[in-house]
Amino acid sequence: MRYLHLTLTRGLIRAFPLLMLVTMTIESGGQQIRDLSEASLEDLMNIRVTSVAKTEQPLSRTASAVFVITPEDIRRSGATNIPDLLRMVPGLDVAQINANTWAISIRGLNGRFSNELLVLLDGRNVYTPTFGGVFWDVLDTPLEDIEQIEVIRGTGGTIWGANAVNGVINIITRRAAGTHGGVIVASGGNRDQGSGTAQYGGGLGKNTDYRIFTKYLNQDHLPGLNASDGVDGWHLVRGGFRADSAPSAKDTLMIQGDIYTGEESEPSTMLASVTSAGTQNIVQAASLSGGFLQSIWNHAFSSRSDTTLQVSFDRYKRGDVLREERSTFNVDFEHHFALGTRQNFVWGANYRNTDSDTHGDLSFSLNPADVNMQLFSLFIQDDIALIQGKLYVTMGTRLDHNYYTGFNILPSGRVAWTPSANRMFWAAVSQANRTPAETDTGSRINFGGFTGPGGVAMLAALVGNPHFNDEVLTDYEAGYRTALWEHLSIDLAAYYGDYSHQETVEPATAFLETTPAPAHLVLPVTYENLMHGESHGLEVTVNWKAAGRWTLSPGYAFEQVHMHLDPTSEDTGSVLDAEGNSPVDSAQLRSQLDLTRGLAWGASAYFVDRLKSGEVPSYTRVDTGFTWNWTEHLSSSVFGQDLAKDRHLEFVDASGSVRSTLVKRSVYAKFMWKF
Repeated sequence: MRYLHLTLTRGLIRAFPLLMLVTMTIESGGQQIRDLSEASLEDLMNIRVTSVAKTEQPLSRTASAVFVITPEDIRRSGATNIPDLLRMVPGLDVAQINANTWAISIRGLNGRFSNELLVLLDGRNVYTPTFGGVFWDVLDTPLEDIEQIEVIRGTGGTIWGANAVNGVINIITRRAAGTHGGVIVASGGNRDQGSGTAQYGGGLGKNTDYRIFTKYLNQDHLPGLNASDGVDGWHLVRGGFRADSAPSAKDTLMIQGDIYTGEESEPSTMLASVTSAGTQNIVQAASLSGGFLQSIWNHAFSSRSDTTLQVSFDRYKRGDVLREERSTFNVDFEHHFALGTRQNFVWGANYRNTDSDTHGDLSFSLNPADVNMQLFSLFIQDDIALIQGKLYVTMGTRLDHNYYTGFNILPSGRVAWTPSANRMFWAAVSQANRTPAETDTGSRINFGGFTGPGGVAMLAALVGNPHFNDEVLTDYEAGYRTALWEHLSIDLAAYYGDYSHQETVEPATAFLETTPAPAHLVLPVTYENLMHGESHGLEVTVNWKAAGRWTLSPGYAFEQVHMHLDPTSEDTGSVLDAEGNSPVDSAQLRSQLDLTRGLAWGASAYFVDRLKSGEVPSYTRVDTGFTWNWTEHLSSSVFGQDLAKDRHLEFVDASGSVRSTLVKRSVYAKFMWKF
């Protein structure tokens, strides 16, 4: 509780100017709070989300810190990819490492592979167990087809299982019925050297709708740290489809899939031989290919009971240093039913079979090179109305079984209190875990060799630990949502997280190897679970319709991580990385103004505090753009991004697996034709 008190105190001090502005605005208005059944109440309290409980519920019933990115937010943002879209979420840290690589996390612990963040596309898990994270470069669904992005800040382990530790991002695409007709989108600029989407949708009979699309992008390289070419440009082409059908009055069926191929330049390092003094910088052309097929069948037994069955198959191949191929088959089943007038149950089961095949080299490899994992889980959650329309309690638990550490129990309890239509308080306590990735248990990274006493060849290396354990978080959260006027809403969330069994790098026992030649003594370090600590923070989101055509959306996040080594640890870098790879303070201000009929102006400013890890300076990003809707079917836009400074550094990957480049100022034009 002491840490929670410090969180609230420091966070409120830092947010004081914003809160004072809100207070003065209310007091100077001289108006009483009116019935908020209009815009602000709809925007704040009645937005419906499904990712928190796997059943649709309004924010007024959602005991979680949730931010929803709408199609209007996407259209006005000027973002050309999903990572840039996510910058608008307070408490979500987006840092671009180079032209094709991002570090994205929620509530700290950021990295190229943020292994405590779970990302979903229409409920389909896109987290890779090889590295423990997401390949953001190939998560490139057309932005025009996104219905909304639901961002949960905080644990989601009970509903979504392992690795939903600090947050969940669920990208939900539009039903095919909402995308009839044709769409052509084309854009180009100094970084975006030519991108486009072509799509067509229609109906098949009375009960089936479909769409098909193809998308292409070609991104220029970014500048290197020493003013040279960063050699990190890339291109990707993708094609896909979605079909929605209603075979009967009680059944709906969705089938979708896509396939992609491309290539990206990847600045990296390699070790030439066992006797090399260290690694050398290289640039390789990494091929990218893959795709997925997904089906979701929903059957309604009645208005009080329904089931959902989701089946998917994913496959990808990456021609980087590991040359990995992975295939994943997944089945999810869930059953929702109401018991009486006060209880809503949801329970479900999951089975996943994922198979990897890797071909490393002397610098980086996995042992074993091929792994087949079978994972399964069961969960149940009960939503109880203690006072109908006022007070709700949600309790649930999940039993997870993973390949490396066996069974885990992930419980949670949440309470939501809505004393009036325009106010809502909530609190939650839950537990989540991050399961080992293949790199934790089986990686072999050789750093460099040297000659030891007696002329013995020696090799420094990192060797995975087959006995590496789960990382665990017990999370405490509280929040408040209110619509003060019909045009002003505020969302506050505070949290305290208790981390245990966090990853460290420790010395291990030396051993002799005869291959590759010459025979050499390996001086290894390995992964252990010898760190613990806590995080605490505060997040503020404000939505203010300042005038009939002008909307302002300020946001602020304070977060701080404190980590401590166990007495037996000899680690020298993990504490700095954990505490210093995310900003303590971040703030944003988004403005949307409809100037005249058909002409809109949007502007966004993002401040990101310095990162101690990697010594990354603070920076301010400014984006702005104009959109003209010439007719109902034709529009054009021009956007400028990163306008505050021509070049800046956003992140340095502590593992050294990828080299950083500088994000540069960019301008692009976009045209859209609907027919």
